[in-house]
Amino acid sequence: MAAGRSNKLLSTGARAPEFRLPLLAGGEASLKELTARGPVLLAFFKITCPVCQMTFPFLERLHAAGSLPIYGISQNDAEDTREFHRQFGVTFPTLLDTEESGFPVSNAYGIASVPTLFLVETAGTVLFVSEGWSRKDIAWLGGKAGAAVFRQSDNVPEWKAG
Repeated sequence: MAAGRSNKLLSTGARAPEFRLPLLAGGEASLKELTARGPVLLAFFKITCPVCQMTFPFLERLHAAGSLPIYGISQNDAEDTREFHRQFGVTFPTLLDTEESGFPVSNAYGIASVPTLFLVETAGTVLFVSEGWSRKDIAWLGGKAGAAVFRQSDNVPEWKAG
C-alpha cells in the first residue's frame, strides 16, 4: 500500500489524475498517452501482496486477448518488479510508482490497498473501480474485453480483500 491514503479512493465517474511515470521497460508514459487510443486498465500492485499474486495471472489472460490495454503500476523498484513479472508470467507494460518517489500516483488515486484496478476512458473519466480480488469484477472486465478469463479448473474465491 502507499504511504497512506491522502485522498479518498477515486470512484466511478471521477476524473483520473494525469501522471507521468517511468516504464519498467524504459522511458516514461503519461495517462494521456496511455488512453490516446481508447480505455485502459490501470492495475496498482505491490510485489509482496498475495492477492496481487493471485490476481495478476488473470489480468495476464485479459492482456493476452489483446482488446483491453492493461498497465501495471508497481509500488516497488524495477528489480523487484521484474522478478514479480518473471515469477507470475506478467507481460503487460508496467509503470513504477515507488516509495523513493513518494508514491505520487498511488496517493493521487487514493490507493490504500492493492490490488486496485481502474478502467479509465480516453477522456480521463474512471469507468470502473475494483479493490482487492473480485471474481465478478474480473469476469466483467473479461466480458468487456471479449476474453474468457476463467477456466473450469480455476479454483479461486469470489472475493478477497487486498
